[in-house]
Amino acid sequence: MEVFPFVQLVRPKHWIKNMAVLLPLLSAMKFNEISSLLQAALAFIAFCFSSSLGYILNDIHDRKTDLLFKHTQNRPLASGKISIPAALILAVFIAVIAFAVAAFVSSGVLLIIAVYLLLQLTYTWYFKQKILLDVICIALGFVLRAAAGAVAIHVHLSPWLFTCMFTLCLFMGFCKRYMERMHLEITDESSQNHRPILTVYHRDLLMHLISVSAGIAVLSFLMYSISPSAVSQFGTHYMVYTLPMQIYCVFRFTMLSLQATCADPVDILLKDRPLQIVSCLFLASVGIIMVWGTVIQRYIHSIFLS
Repeated sequence: MEVFPFVQLVRPKHWIKNMAVLLPLLSAMKFNEISSLLQAALAFIAFCFSSSLGYILNDIHDRKTDLLFKHTQNRPLASGKISIPAALILAVFIAVIAFAVAAFVSSGVLLIIAVYLLLQLTYTWYFKQKILLDVICIALGFVLRAAAGAVAIHVHLSPWLFTCMFTLCLFMGFCKRYMERMHLEITDESSQNHRPILTVYHRDLLMHLISVSAGIAVLSFLMYSISPSAVSQFGTHYMVYTLPMQIYCVFRFTMLSLQATCADPVDILLKDRPLQIVSCLFLASVGIIMVWGTVIQRYIHSIFLS
């Protein structure tokens, strides 16, 4: 039996999305605590298996329509490389691991995993075909990831983390819909057969939704960076000066999405070097300000205000 089709089925490259589980470590400044790191890492692993379970169930549901299109007809279930019984056995095995790891972390993480999987099931069988609600479900999935990370390290989910995470993922979700729409148009495939909702998501509407959600995402981070809670926590307002890098990342992601050279946002994140470099610089800058913001501010004041 070939192993590669099973690897394709669980889509490990999409595990990068589960990095959202680790964000509360940064926002709560607990990344230097070994116990918190371990708990967050286990929650991350639980979500990796849970998301793979969601992909398996999705591919089982979509296997017939996947056969109709070039970019999906080679998926393991659609192509027949993996049988439905084999996929179900793998799904049960993955579900056991996901729930076991989540339960080991805490009952709260276990509950969030259960809610996440319920959301994935309702998305696959219902919300995927409901305009706007489909993307909102995707964004809520990322919020649940962040919530699991917060529960794992015993901190409250920050309202700002919820807002920034939700709006950013809303933006990326609409970008994904635009790329899917353009890909089907370029290949002359029928969106009615593959994803009927794409006939409702017209290009002009998607461009408008992308623009609005991008603006809200940027504004959310701006408001967070100058909020009294952030300034008090990090001892400085310098977080606002990372805004140009965030804007570059959002605008470049928008540009690449509208070019429709990829069919999935993950491909953009994994392939575009300028976006990767600036994203790393942005995250590094945010981390430095969170840890040494007060020291940096004192040093700058000593130079320019003494």
